[in-house]
Amino acid sequence: MTTVPPSAAPAPEPISPVQAAALRDGVLPPVEQVRPGIWTFAVPFRFGVPDATLVYAVEGSDGSLALIDPGWSADGGLDEVRAALSAIDRSLDDVSLVAVTHLHADHLGAAAAIRRATGARVAMHGLEVEALDRERADAVQNDADIATWGLPPELHDGVVAAWGSGRRIGLGRSEAPYADLLLADGDVLPIPGRTVRTLWTPGHTAGHVCFVDEADGLLFTGDHVLPRINSGIGLGGRTATNPLGDYLASLGRLDVYAGLEVCPGHEYRFTDVVARARTLTRHREERSRHVAEALDVLDRPTLFEVAARVPFSGGIESMTGFLLASALTQTAFHAELLGRSDEVRPA
Repeated sequence: MTTVPPSAAPAPEPISPVQAAALRDGVLPPVEQVRPGIWTFAVPFRFGVPDATLVYAVEGSDGSLALIDPGWSADGGLDEVRAALSAIDRSLDDVSLVAVTHLHADHLGAAAAIRRATGARVAMHGLEVEALDRERADAVQNDADIATWGLPPELHDGVVAAWGSGRRIGLGRSEAPYADLLLADGDVLPIPGRTVRTLWTPGHTAGHVCFVDEADGLLFTGDHVLPRINSGIGLGGRTATNPLGDYLASLGRLDVYAGLEVCPGHEYRFTDVVARARTLTRHREERSRHVAEALDVLDRPTLFEVAARVPFSGGIESMTGFLLASALTQTAFHAELLGRSDEVRPA
């Protein structure tokens, strides 16, 4: 989901007191109605609270349900989904569509199990399907990058295990075919009686999307914009473009949705997505400034030496495995966007 700490700026106020209270208390929030025919509930992942995905059930005019981001299901179990649907007097058999914002296990993980149980179609951006198809090859190629980062020897194996060829592939995610319906920017989800439009927002992953329901005043943001957390960048495989640049451009696309209620993939619902997007942009601009300052004072540093001067939460020396790899790759994205990648010395 994320690799960087909460922003220092004030978090937006929650719309849902029960979601905010559950987050504070470290428990799952109850099922809650968002609009007539639209509900939200939480599915835990990585074996417990407070790590959980907010799932959204959207009812069509024919009584069918679409689930947006069905959550984690490492073992194919759907107990939490079944229980939540039962609480609104519905069942898994009513689900005809699963719409996924991005490929991460806490969003996509239950999709295949729901499809097997119900015959529901799974919808996802085509770039996410491509990334899943080449995931193993990308992980192997990451080894070559890791070898250039200048890692202390004692950290190398843990990074390879978490980010490179040692990574466990496909844990809890899904199974091929990953999607039955490939989404592109502007596509309308096939939910009878509703117009829920796909908004392509790359950055967190290459094919990340949000879903816009202007009639109900809702913006489903997945991990693109969260109320308290700065989403990690470039966490969906290798890309031809700079994920940081893509993410900043995607944040800019949200300006026209200022009046919509934000339904994120985690934490709680809130308003004023434009203010939150600007806070996230400022955070990235500040991070670029720290990378630039490091390059100004260091003579041909390694990537690890640059990252060591960036104020990640706890400092780079406190990180191992996935968090360390993500911090280093994001440092590289900043250097590239600054046009200063050639100043970083391969180890």
